[in-house]
Amino acid sequence: MKGFLKYVNVTEIVRPIGQLLAFSCGSAVVMSAIAIGIALMLDKTAVGVDLLDRYNVSVYTYTMINLPQVVIDGLTIGFVYAAIALGYTMVYGVLEFINFAHSEIFAVGAFVGVELLIALDSSGMLAGASLGMAYSYLILAILMGMLAAGGLAMTVERVAYRPLRGASRLVPLISAIGVSFFLQDVIRLVESLTTGQFNRIMPTFGNFDQRIVFGKFAMGTSNITLGISVKSIVVIVSAVLMLVALNYLVNATRIGKAIRAVAQDRNTASLMGINVNRIISTTFLVGGMLGGAAGVLYALKFTRIDPFVGFFPGLKAFTAAVLGGIGNLTGALLGGIVLGMLETFAGSYMGIFTMGAAGSEYKDIFAFSILILVLIFRPQGLMGKNVGQKA
Repeated sequence: MKGFLKYVNVTEIVRPIGQLLAFSCGSAVVMSAIAIGIALMLDKTAVGVDLLDRYNVSVYTYTMINLPQVVIDGLTIGFVYAAIALGYTMVYGVLEFINFAHSEIFAVGAFVGVELLIALDSSGMLAGASLGMAYSYLILAILMGMLAAGGLAMTVERVAYRPLRGASRLVPLISAIGVSFFLQDVIRLVESLTTGQFNRIMPTFGNFDQRIVFGKFAMGTSNITLGISVKSIVVIVSAVLMLVALNYLVNATRIGKAIRAVAQDRNTASLMGINVNRIISTTFLVGGMLGGAAGVLYALKFTRIDPFVGFFPGLKAFTAAVLGGIGNLTGALLGGIVLGMLETFAGSYMGIFTMGAAGSEYKDIFAFSILILVLIFRPQGLMGKNVGQKA
């Protein structure tokens, strides 16, 4: 055991886990306090009277009963946003431009994983599969999505970005937008030629749709069940493992040291013997693999995907990266979790707090409002710009 610890930097494993716990607890406490405060202010108003008539419960009681479930759901989607945001952050840290094609790389990973599972289901391998085999098939789908997305990200870098590396920043940005639209149409073309369908549904197998119930609470004339689905646990655990692995790669390995060196000064890194092109390709590979895995996890969580599935998650992950501090790995984690919490709280309580005038469909307004506010008042993000960890 001592020999193993000699070669493993335990600090770089424990530290990101501690950060994730701190960010999760901190964002949950802050958002819960805001929701409870609003509920107390509205309890004696027309909103409270309306809720009392409909559910025989006060606004405060409704908020408190639903609060644990909202926190669980917010963490689930927050970790997915964080995993996607890290892809944006890594590329920006090295090349200082936004890879807007990352959302389509995310979509490709989702399609590869889902199509693999659909093929396995059509062959009868998923039906009646044991629990161990079901998880093995899911891991296989995630790995295939990671390989496809990582390989595509490297190809995009080589074909669309490397020839423009010496140009002004606007040129590769326009190229990234063009690649994004190109990949969307490629997905549509491939799906129309192979399946004739644009919308694909994640097969039902294993125990992923089962729900672990923690308890039931009376709310007026009805009951509220507090629980978490197995697939949400899978999403959270998988995202945490990826985030910890990425942190270890960047901060505790030779490749990570080279990535940070290239991010800090490409010319000096080249003079020190680092193959800059190879490191940049590796950065795209790692970011693409994260996006591909997040795509499969997103499909597992929300079941349905289409060629445009990467647009809104990618845009929100970009918002999360800007919120935390673009180019900062820790900031991407914080931004993803905070944005997931904010979106879930808004979607869960907005309809009640506004008496149905603004429902959950308006939750996206909060994400993009945060982006505008951050760019206006704190363009460096919540975590600032950490040059030492800029990868």
